Amino acid sequence: MKLDDVDKKLLNELTKDGRISYVELAKKVGLSRVAVKDRIESLKERGIIEKFTVVINSENAGKQVSAFFEVDVEPMQLIKVAENLAANPNVASIYQMTGPSTLHMHVLVEDFKMLESFINTELYSVEGITRVESSVILRRFKSRSGFKL
Repeated sequence: MKLDDVDKKLLNELTKDGRISYVELAKKVGLSRVAVKDRIESLKERGIIEKFTVVINSENAGKQVSAFFEVDVEPMQLIKVAENLAANPNVASIYQMTGPSTLHMHVLVEDFKMLESFINTELYSVEGITRVESSVILRRFKSRSGFKL
């Protein structure tokens, strides 16, 4: 799926502001409103744009503690454990990583008491997990909400 320069410009503008109008986008990339709409529809159909969403500042929304976990899992339990953890509302993202059946997980909770509760009741109780390592974020300098093409 090749992207031309106009598609890249459209995507870069949409990552800055997903609510920008077709008219404004058309001005920025030098196309008509109809051409911009058609290109965005094509990008959606091709699976390049998965969805439009809002980025919420977790701290301002009451999730004061952000932590990353490296979770080692028994190989035969990996998918089951990942799906179980992914269903938890405190889990912001979860990825299978290279290494010995490792999951990388980002968790957002209200406070350290909630983090302790999550670890003890939601994480350590999951069958198949063999090791957990955690890191708490002290300060955020940059957060991905898309990437520049």
